[in-house]
Amino acid sequence: MKRMFPQPLISAMLLLVWLALNNTLHPAHLLLGALLAVAIPWWTSRFTGEIKAPRIRQPLTIVILGLIVLFDIVKSNIAVARLILGPASHINPAFIWVPLEITEPHAKAVLAGIITMTPGTVSADFSDDGKYLLVHALNVEDADGMIAEIKSRYELPLKEIFE
Repeated sequence: MKRMFPQPLISAMLLLVWLALNNTLHPAHLLLGALLAVAIPWWTSRFTGEIKAPRIRQPLTIVILGLIVLFDIVKSNIAVARLILGPASHINPAFIWVPLEITEPHAKAVLAGIITMTPGTVSADFSDDGKYLLVHALNVEDADGMIAEIKSRYELPLKEIFE
C-alpha cells in the first residue's frame, strides 16, 4: 500500500484541489483527479526519498508566528505599494545573505516560504553548507537591521517550533 500511495496526504490534497479547481463532482473529473492523485506522488517520490514528518515542539508558537507573518504581509503590502507608486529613486534593491542558526530542513523551508510570501522580499538560494539564506529585498536601507528582524521575527520562533 505504501508503494502505491507513498504520500497519502498529498494524494488526498491533490484530489481535493483538482475537484475544487474544476468545481464539479462529475465522474470523469473524479477519475482523472484520482489518477493524478496516485500518479504524481508516486512519480515524484523517487526524487524526494523518504520524507520524515517534522517534530513540532511548541504548537502554540505556530499560532503566534502565523499572526506575526499575517501582520507583516499586510504591512509589507502597504510599504511595497508606496514604493512602487513613489519615485523610482527611493527603491534600493539588494541581495542579503542571512546567517542561519536553524538546522532542521522543514524549518528552513518554512523560513524561505515566509520570506517569499512577504511582499518586497524573496528567498533566492541557500548556501552550499545550508548555513546562509540568500534573500532579495526590494528596498534595503539597513541590511544588518533587516537580518536582525528576519532572525528575531521568523527564525527564533521556527527554532522553538522545530528544534
